[in-house]
Amino acid sequence: MVRATLREVAERAGVSIKTVTNVMHQRPNVRASTRERVQAAIDELDYHPNLSARNLALGRAGTIALVVPQLDMPYFASLAMHVLDVADSRGWFVLIVQTRGDVAAERRILSGAFPQRLDGVIFDPLHVSADEIRDRSDTTPLVLIGEGPHRGIADHVGIDNTAASRVAVDHLAETGRTRLAMIGASQEGPSTDRGDGFLDGVRAHGLSVSPGWVRPVRSNTGEQGAAAMAALLDDAGAGQLPDGLFCATDWLALGAIRELTTRGIRVPEDIAVVGFDDIPYGRVSTPTLTTIASARDEIARAAVESLERQQTTTVGPPREIQAGFQLVVRESTG
Repeated sequence: MVRATLREVAERAGVSIKTVTNVMHQRPNVRASTRERVQAAIDELDYHPNLSARNLALGRAGTIALVVPQLDMPYFASLAMHVLDVADSRGWFVLIVQTRGDVAAERRILSGAFPQRLDGVIFDPLHVSADEIRDRSDTTPLVLIGEGPHRGIADHVGIDNTAASRVAVDHLAETGRTRLAMIGASQEGPSTDRGDGFLDGVRAHGLSVSPGWVRPVRSNTGEQGAAAMAALLDDAGAGQLPDGLFCATDWLALGAIRELTTRGIRVPEDIAVVGFDDIPYGRVSTPTLTTIASARDEIARAAVESLERQQTTTVGPPREIQAGFQLVVRESTG
């Protein structure tokens, strides 16, 4: 069977080859009626682009990499799905790499230690420093995602974690909670954007945090959430307990809720809990989990578009690109 060509699609739709390309790349500068006509021609001719030939003509490798700490975390699995969708619309395959948060593995990423040539890298680092990112020897286009030392050293896509955490605290305060705690600060204290947002929100409502009520974790797991919650409760003893809890991720929140439940402490009647990330499990837990949902589709699209921009234009100063977020209220805050 002879495959249809790009030129045949353009002739069937009565447009230029460039217009067909714009439609296939989902670029906005095409009228809706023209887009519909081109798509109809693509469907009628069962056109499938020859990605290898197209990438060769564009001087591209045809592959980008998504590098994340852990693929078994629902947030990263969902993000990968969105990146795959957006990259496919741009004619890119995606090589997915996990570092498991190992600093040596992250440094290998910065050095360009990939098995093949790439058109760009989307990277969520946990431990490499800002200087290491700035001074990398590899010239492959790079866009950073997630929290960390990202500002001003490369294009960075993320949400305003500080503002999002403030929204979580505002919600707890608006539901009448006055004794607030947090699980998921860094080992040294709440030096992350989410930790900073938590403390900013507490101060803005004229509240204070009791000693030991901001708990660090070593990793983002339910077990760590449960252990941090247990330590907080044990230290409080027979004294006053918090009535509101903010967790830096949903995994931590679900672990904390399990520990509270096993001790007979009710959620949300005794302690209201807010998580962060809106992972699927929080929608069916008991109780369902109030959370901050980040727009992962926006993050994926902006990250891929950043790589595309670096491929096709003269790169200017690094950009800070923000995606949206929203508070999703469920049963864990009543």
